Parts: sequence; structure tokens; C-alpha cells
Amino acid sequence: MQRFVNLGVIGEGSYGMVFKCLHKASGQMVAVKKVLEIETDETVRKIAAREIRMLRLLQHENLVKLIEVFREQRELHLVFEFVDHTLLDELDRCTKGLEEDMCRKMLWQVLKGTQFIHSRNVIHRDIKPENILVSDKGIVKICDFGFARTLALKGENYTDYVATRWYRAPELLVGDIKYGRAVDIWAIGCLVPEMLTGEPMFPGDSDIDQLYLILECGGSLTRRHKEVFRRNPLFIGMRLPVVRETIKLEDLFLDSSVSAERLQFIKQCLDINPDNRPTCNDLLKHDLFTRDGFDKYFSMEMKQLLQVQKMPFDSKIALTVNENVNVSCKPRVFRRNKAEFERKDYRHRKGSNPKPARKQGSYPFSHLLTTSCNNSNNNKTTECSPACVGSKIIYKNRSHSNSLELQPFTSGDSLDPKKDVRYFLSPLL
Repeated sequence: MQRFVNLGVIGEGSYGMVFKCLHKASGQMVAVKKVLEIETDETVRKIAAREIRMLRLLQHENLVKLIEVFREQRELHLVFEFVDHTLLDELDRCTKGLEEDMCRKMLWQVLKGTQFIHSRNVIHRDIKPENILVSDKGIVKICDFGFARTLALKGENYTDYVATRWYRAPELLVGDIKYGRAVDIWAIGCLVPEMLTGEPMFPGDSDIDQLYLILECGGSLTRRHKEVFRRNPLFIGMRLPVVRETIKLEDLFLDSSVSAERLQFIKQCLDINPDNRPTCNDLLKHDLFTRDGFDKYFSMEMKQLLQVQKMPFDSKIALTVNENVNVSCKPRVFRRNKAEFERKDYRHRKGSNPKPARKQGSYPFSHLLTTSCNNSNNNKTTECSPACVGSKIIYKNRSHSNSLELQPFTSGDSLDPKKDVRYFLSPLL
């Protein structure tokens, strides 16, 4: 860390702290994530290895850039490009929602980033406002790939406990372990109304409550998902919530100016049947982006912004650090998109209800597994003892398969805690 000037903590998560830093040689701002307990916690090692592997695989203008990974004094550090704030910050600032033009520009970039992720046979599994970074120029970047994984071969299963509850698809809520890209589409569908109105779409305070809010608006579950719920040991003795009176999606936005075009977009993303949800390619061709040539002129605008933004971050460039740089930095306060509140206050959302408070949280690397795992053979299978994760208790084995493979080391287990080493992933510092 001697190569950086630490400007303060900008976030603290369940397995790391994030600092805003100034790179002395180039004068460029970066975000340095220090991974905690890398030597003692098997789960932390594997999550860090997964995130590093994914970010090496996924390099796109709408995905956060991992510049370098290095170990120093038994601590693993990930160096990211610094992005000014998050979509969550924008929503906290604009309590009534974002302007439609800003919303459309951000949504288009989120879809482009997700389209690229899906094209590489990967699903993110945790798209939410605090995992969407926004620069001061309006460039959007998806971050936090600790939950991301490659799509499995036929017959392989996934972990069912992923994604923050408010953005979790029905198939995840019932505990289905066979799902795909559609879970990210659902999360985007939850994101759009929140961007337009400033209020979360389905602010459930438990998995069952979350299902109730979804069924109240979207109808009934598929036959498969009803069967998955019935057989899920976590729901023994419980029944699917019974909705006596459904609410049309458009009725939720009576007090807002959400257009019919945007409502159609939201409906397509929030189809309860994942097989019926559109792909990112389909959504990018929606009238919302094509009717006035937006997709063409905004693509050109983005290219110009990205060209202006580019700054070489290379060891060959030795820029003198400005002596007048203010290195004092007050820690920023970030509020999590998660709160306990009474469901009845939000069920009908007629405009008079208060906006749910967002608890303090971390930026932007916070919502990660807390399961305690026993040691295993590198990247094969990790056996998990019963561990509480949110409102669930996980008993099943978790197969990480080859998704933890990492170059130049094969897994988090290969990190030697006795050595200070550096792994360059982008142009070198």
C-alpha cells in the first residue's frame, strides 16, 4: 500500500473494506478493497477467488474494472477503478425517482453490461442499486461479482441462496437450484420501477412475504415452482401465501407518471415464468430504446464519453502527484437497500406511504455468503455445516466445480500467506 495515498474508507462489507486511494505514480484515483480473514476463512478465499476470476474474464465498459491484485503483509488487496457513486446514492438523492431520460440512459447501460455477462455464459445473481456504480459523467458500471458464476452444464445445480431478497426471482425464493440468465432479468425488472418512482418494487421482509408481494401482483407460480416449494425442507410445515385479491401492475403506479411503454417493459421482465422472460438482446430492441433512435445516438454519445474518460494507468507513465491534492477524506455513509417495516404500509402504494428507510451498509462489496465451510480439495466440493444465512439455514453441500479456477493460482487455497505477491490483471501500476 506504500504506492497509494489512503483517502479514507468508503465501504465495509462482510469480507472486506474498501478505501478510496490515490496512486502516487500516476495521480489516478482507485478503489482498493482489502480482503479480511483471507488465511483463516475458507469461504472468504473462495469468494475472493471467484470474484477475481470473473473480473478477469469479464472486461467491458459497463463492468467495473479490476486493475491489480496483490498480497501485502498477509492481506489480499484488489485494486479497482474508482467510480464516484452508486445508483443507490442517486435514489437517495432523488426520492421521487430519476428523470425519465436519465433512467433510460442508465437502464440501457445496465442492459449492455448484463448482455455482455450473459454472452460469456455467466450470471451475476446480485443486480441491485448498490451494485451499480455511476460516474460523474453518467457512465454506469456493474460491480460486485462475488455471487457471479458460470452457467452449469446440463444436470448441474446452483446455490439457491443468492441475490438480495427484494430483487430475487420467484424461482430463487422457492429454492429452485436449476435456473439461468432469467434471474438477472427479473432483478432488472425490479430495478426499473424503483428508478422511476424511488420506491422498491417488492420490499418483502421475509422470503414468504416476498412471494406474497410478487403473487399479489403477478399471479400464480408455475407448477414446477409449486412442487419445488413443497419439497424444500426449509419450508416444511409452511404453505404458499394465499392472495385473495390481486393488484394490476399499472395500479401500483397510479400516482406516478410511468408510461405504458415502460409498464410493458417492466411486465416482460417480471413474468413469473422464467421461460417467458426476454433476454437482454430482446430488451435492447424494445420500443423504449428504438422508437426515437435513442439506441443509435446514445451509443455514439457513450463512445465519446469513454474516449474522453480513458487515461493510461501504466507503469511506464510516471505522472507527478499534485502537491495540492487534498488527501483528507470524510468516510462516506452508504445505506443498504434493506429494512424491517410493516408490509401493510407498502402493499397498495398510493403515494402517501413513507419510503422505507435504507440501513447503513457497505459500498459496493457487501452482500456475500456468511456460510462457514470445512476445508476441501481446492476447487472441487465444499461441505457446509448448518449455517444461518439471512432467514435461511443451509444444510446442503455446495459444489463450486471448476468455477474457482484462477490464474496464476488455481484457487484461493494457493495464496501463500507468508509471501507478498502481486497479480497484475490490467495495465500494470
